[in-house]
Amino acid sequence: MPDFPIADIPDISVIVITCNSEKFIRPCLNSIFNQGCKGLEVILVDNGSQDRTIGIIKENFSGTKLIENTINLGAAEARNQGIKLAKGCWILILDCDTILQDNFISNIIKISGSLSHRVGMLQPKILNPDKKRIYSCGIHLAWSRRFYDIGSQKYDRGQFNRPKEILGPCSAAALYRRKMLVELEEDTGYFDSRFFFLVEDVDLAWRARAQHWKCMLIPEAVCYHNGNSSGLDKKYRQYLSLRNRYLTIRKNDGFLWYLSKILPFAFYDLPRLFYLVITNRCVRSRLFKSLVATR
Repeated sequence: MPDFPIADIPDISVIVITCNSEKFIRPCLNSIFNQGCKGLEVILVDNGSQDRTIGIIKENFSGTKLIENTINLGAAEARNQGIKLAKGCWILILDCDTILQDNFISNIIKISGSLSHRVGMLQPKILNPDKKRIYSCGIHLAWSRRFYDIGSQKYDRGQFNRPKEILGPCSAAALYRRKMLVELEEDTGYFDSRFFFLVEDVDLAWRARAQHWKCMLIPEAVCYHNGNSSGLDKKYRQYLSLRNRYLTIRKNDGFLWYLSKILPFAFYDLPRLFYLVITNRCVRSRLFKSLVATR
């Protein structure tokens, strides 16, 4: 059990990232403030919204702390800004298109008091908006260095209803212990800001595991995630996914180790790279610029 009553201020800071999020931000924030936790610290970091997002926040949620960026700095850097401002011992990272189920935070508080001090990450059960299929029950890293969301798009039949240790949480809804984040901070931030968007949660979890921090799936805490609220172009998302995959492998494994695993390289990475070079102009142009820059 936690060391404080549920009605008191929980030692959790909530950070929500927005960017042209007028469609999603009101139900997201309503679900946070309807948790029944007095004095909950809620921080919003806006990445240069051009719609009514800022107005909705200021008119309806004046109790929040708001950081307004003039341009889109990326999800990783925006989260870093929020973490620096946050006061909680636990940091709850949320995408703006996530809605918390009732008692989400109180369930987290009840469980957190019994956790090992080396548990630095918590993964709630994230469902699709239909409340039937799973969006993510955390990150799995395969021997081939492919990473994916556990249970993604499977019907929720209770198969993930027991707490278990996993690599790390999906950043659509993830809890991080502040002590761990401080220990893992790099020159590029808690989340590596070079990733901009996508795979930055894999990188952070991978670094945490290397320093003997653990992550637990907490299925009692449930939320719903719409997905793809960023509105980024599909071609650019493919480029970021490709680039960031290699960046995190290079950081955490080293390419020599990965190339020694010739099968995943030959049967997954090379065909994928050739396909994207042929079909994705964004990949071609940025790959060319990278090659020129290295001369």
